[in-house]
Amino acid sequence: MTESKGSAAPQRHEETPDWERRFRAPRVSLPDWAEDAPDRSLFVSNATGTYELYAWDRSTGERRQVTNRANGTTDGVLSPDGAWIWWFDDKDGDEFGVWRRQPFEGGEDELATPGLDPSYPAGLALGRDGRTAVVGRSTDEDGTTIHVARVGEPPFELYRHRESAGVGDLSHDGSLIAIEHTEHGDAMHSALRVLRPDGTTVAELDDTRGGTEELGLEVLGFAPVDGDTRLLIGHQRRGRWEPMVWDVATGEESDLALDLPGDVSAEWYPDGSGLLVAHSFEARSELFRYDLARRELERVPTPPGTVSGATARPDGSVEYLWSCAAQPPAVRSTSGGVVLDPPGPKSPGSVPVEDVWVEGPGGRIHALVQKPAGATGPLPTVFDIHGGPTWHDSDSFAAAPAAWVDHGYAVIRVNYRGSTGYGRAWTDALKHRVGLIELEDIAAVREWAVSSGLADPARLILTGGSWGGYLTLLGLGVQPDAWALGIAAVPVADYVTAYHDEMEALKAMDRTLLGGTPEEVPERFAASSPLTYVDDVKAPVYISAGVNDPRCPIRQIDNYVKRLESRGAPHEVYRYDAGHGSLVVDERIKQVRLELEFAQKHLR
Repeated sequence: MTESKGSAAPQRHEETPDWERRFRAPRVSLPDWAEDAPDRSLFVSNATGTYELYAWDRSTGERRQVTNRANGTTDGVLSPDGAWIWWFDDKDGDEFGVWRRQPFEGGEDELATPGLDPSYPAGLALGRDGRTAVVGRSTDEDGTTIHVARVGEPPFELYRHRESAGVGDLSHDGSLIAIEHTEHGDAMHSALRVLRPDGTTVAELDDTRGGTEELGLEVLGFAPVDGDTRLLIGHQRRGRWEPMVWDVATGEESDLALDLPGDVSAEWYPDGSGLLVAHSFEARSELFRYDLARRELERVPTPPGTVSGATARPDGSVEYLWSCAAQPPAVRSTSGGVVLDPPGPKSPGSVPVEDVWVEGPGGRIHALVQKPAGATGPLPTVFDIHGGPTWHDSDSFAAAPAAWVDHGYAVIRVNYRGSTGYGRAWTDALKHRVGLIELEDIAAVREWAVSSGLADPARLILTGGSWGGYLTLLGLGVQPDAWALGIAAVPVADYVTAYHDEMEALKAMDRTLLGGTPEEVPERFAASSPLTYVDDVKAPVYISAGVNDPRCPIRQIDNYVKRLESRGAPHEVYRYDAGHGSLVVDERIKQVRLELEFAQKHLR
């Protein structure tokens, strides 16, 4: 067993391999702009080697770094008047902290919400008056609380419940507050409530129905017009996510009935006359404009691939963050060209992704395959399993899979049952047999990969981060003869201990997935816990873990590692001083390098 800590020294550019240059290349997020000062924007970049917040004045072109913390900062919000930048201040990635704010032009940070103790964040909405904020908090002691905080006044508690909830949006004139809640106990499917700032209820919408087939709702945003009581929401009434306009004053629901397969989301155009529609289907996405008066859908031109964020500007143009597996991300505009191009070396591209459909026990499984250009099988193959579990892999640029391809591996990413983008039934299918269902789908794709001649059955790596790391450890124990080695980043390893140590919102999710607490359904937790099968693991195991991780806490990983140690099983552990992943480029590169070296050491 090997333990390691520390950080890697950066290489000079002429010595830097392509896989590392992809991580080092400066990146930017989609800029968020101020509603009443659209020339003022906020974005995230790794330009200094750590992901931090940046202010951008479009009228002058000036860009300014806002935050500068050892472990990085990505959670920030620009106030509607553009005067203030709010950012979440936690400690070393533990996600438990307070909101601070800084003037857009620069200056000293100040505590944004005096009177509110540190917590996990549960949403934030800022008022256009520059004085009001709606702040969501989550703690193990209180569950979720939501507060109205006004400058110079003590915070007012608007909402409190043991189950998870969050701030949805604040209306344009500040008179209505939309929240998502799971008071019914199903953390996967929220209901909606609209409140006045004094805490009185205006409207309720609940599709959970109290039965076995519960449907979810989500807040997408109030209409951007004073006095307008229309709320754009997402619903699942036809088995997938779709947008709908709900007038919270009259109760009228305007179903858009968009004839698009897959999941559909939307946001308002700035004048409230239309919606910017984002359509996700089979690991790719596209944009449309929906005219509310004419009820017509018009395509917004974007290249094939994945749009990971989009926003409509006051002039009617659309800015969007786009990439595909072969091309690095860029912030583009329908008015032409790249909107925000960070200075510095550009990222090398990678190989395109190929689609594979495999028949599985629960239906057709979609997998994305990359392999070295011109390579023929059988190849050493990495099954890179996504986290979530309610997430999906897409045709988008990802530096880690590209690193494996550079080193001669094929990479397969599986959108197992539980993944989003394939309908509600596919996403919700993993309840109660958590982990085991996903592994059945991964096994079906593994069988295809071997039988097709792509993958060498003696050189198969199972890897992933977060939920993907959990599935890696579970798969090594449940399918011990299937994998040559496993590489798990920030995983769930001991499900019972993880439940007791994790943040409250994740406890609620686990109760939903498994049907209760470890004390109420011990057999389900045992069946889904990697620790149950640790003595069956045959392959060498590599684990990386953040010592401040509130999602996959370190104690439960230590429990699993001790069991490996007790039987002399080959394994390596790398612990680093951050939370659920790192925002420091050097640290991320070191982790990938250690994973590549581990694979090289243990595979023929």
